[in-house]
Amino acid sequence: MIGDLLQNNKAWAKSRTQLDPDYFNRLAGQQAPDYLWIGCSDSRVPANDIVGLDPGELFVHRNVANIASPSDANYLSVLQFAVEALKVRHIIVCGHYGCGGVEAAVSGGRHGLIDHWLQPIRDASDEMAEKLSQIDDPKEKLNALCEINVAMQVRSVVSNPIVHDAWKKDQPLAVHGWIYSIQDGLIQDLGLSTSGYDELSKQFPERLSALLDASS
Repeated sequence: MIGDLLQNNKAWAKSRTQLDPDYFNRLAGQQAPDYLWIGCSDSRVPANDIVGLDPGELFVHRNVANIASPSDANYLSVLQFAVEALKVRHIIVCGHYGCGGVEAAVSGGRHGLIDHWLQPIRDASDEMAEKLSQIDDPKEKLNALCEINVAMQVRSVVSNPIVHDAWKKDQPLAVHGWIYSIQDGLIQDLGLSTSGYDELSKQFPERLSALLDASS
């Protein structure tokens, strides 16, 4: 099975050069993506593919349940490199409906080490418990929590000192919250885009409430 992957790689590289003989020479140059993608590790959500971008056009960080944790050195290193070195112009936090990580966070069961990682989702669920209780259908409630999680991670990105410093320097940088549906392959903009901390902080409660009102 591993050998199949290597054969697939050879076929893929050959098809690329047949379509564009200079493809790999161009790709070997310094990357200059305009976008940082913070997404879920779910294998059904291939970041480049679902937005139609080639390698080199999207800088990607993925983890279980697309969490932008201020205590995660991996995420912070990616964020700093993307903002300060690559000078990305857009940071996209993209979750997906039916996220297994979000479901596990509120399942009530124990899953080992990942329970610590998913704590921010439980906190978000507790914070929005009253609104979530108005949604009867379990699937719709899970999807609403997936949207809430995106919103909370957007807030975390926007609150990060690395992002603040970029805005203080008048560096063009916007943060967006999206969610992807595996069922139809479409992305929904959750209306959380911002290019400044004050802009989002003033509107965040209303935008979060609007998301839940739409789900209930």
